[in-house]
Amino acid sequence: MIPPKIETNHYQKVLRIILGLFMVMTAIGHFTFQRAEFQAQVPLWIPLSKDLVVILSGVVEISLGLGMIFWKNYRIYVGLALAMFYILIFPGNIAQYLNGTDAFGLDTDRARLIRLFFQPVLILWALWSTGALKFLIQKTNK
Repeated sequence: MIPPKIETNHYQKVLRIILGLFMVMTAIGHFTFQRAEFQAQVPLWIPLSKDLVVILSGVVEISLGLGMIFWKNYRIYVGLALAMFYILIFPGNIAQYLNGTDAFGLDTDRARLIRLFFQPVLILWALWSTGALKFLIQKTNK
């Protein structure tokens, strides 16, 4: 499939790379020093080992992060995939809030609630910085 061509500006490119670096650093945390904190976010209803979920999500994160940085010709697809990933992991953030689980310095209900409002920001960041938002709007208007 030929990737769609949507031009992005300098700011979008810079923010796409920053988000990609953020994802790579987060993935490293999944595999190393933040592993227990990520395990604390895995909802109890997921029928897999918490460690397996953290490792698999880390693999996805590092892949998407590197894709954001290096896979320029497919950046729209990577942006869409990253936005979907953020949607898929959102139940973990909700579970952390509902269960009152402390992780990542979020040790109050207020802090955990505020964090929930940043997920849509990440989704929009992934879509806008890759041109995927413009692509979706154009596709909708056809």
